[in-house]
Amino acid sequence: MIQISNLSKSFTLHNQGGAVIPVMAGAALTVAPGECVGLVGQSGAGKSTLMRMVQGNYRTEGGQILVAGLDVARAAPRDIIRLRRQVMGHVSQFLRVVPRVPTLQVVAEPLLRLSVPRDEAEARAARLLAQLNIPERLWSLSPTTFSGGEQQRVNIARGFVHDYPVLLLDEPTASLDARNREVVLDLIMQAKARGAALLGIFHDEGARARVCDRLVDVTAFTPGLAA
Repeated sequence: MIQISNLSKSFTLHNQGGAVIPVMAGAALTVAPGECVGLVGQSGAGKSTLMRMVQGNYRTEGGQILVAGLDVARAAPRDIIRLRRQVMGHVSQFLRVVPRVPTLQVVAEPLLRLSVPRDEAEARAARLLAQLNIPERLWSLSPTTFSGGEQQRVNIARGFVHDYPVLLLDEPTASLDARNREVVLDLIMQAKARGAALLGIFHDEGARARVCDRLVDVTAFTPGLAA
């Protein structure tokens, strides 16, 4: 479901005379349906950079990123948008939503974009919010007013509201208490059981050990750090 081969990336520092900093070279990995692969490596090794390239937020220097058959490295923006809408979900550490939009609508939005009837979309959103212990009295409020842990749970609900074939997980258990951490780990295991391919960054070693089938050390792809 995810196939990465010979991927490279560098950044140009325009405010420092156009210096070019290579940050990744020869990256390669696969994630099969029903598998969760965790990215590991020291800080600055390129875990987040690799995830952003898979999502299509960073342009690549070379190589290939196949997600459900689409080469994200060369795809047109409209095709990447379609991929994110239909195929590739994302759970990030940070909530980015339009202010004043109610939480229930924020979570239901991915389904509404897929033309799921509003009643059905909101019912599924409500089930996830309840499962993640967001009180119903908060569903009509904007999540921009919530605590960090509550915002993280809204992010998780939004990421899991549609049965995406591919899921990118960036610290999905960060800011969570033990009770909600268990809920999230269960959601991840359910996604694996239905055949989703998951690629994630987990600094929570216990969570990583429970849900990841394999680990990929991105240090091997980092110029100056690779052995």
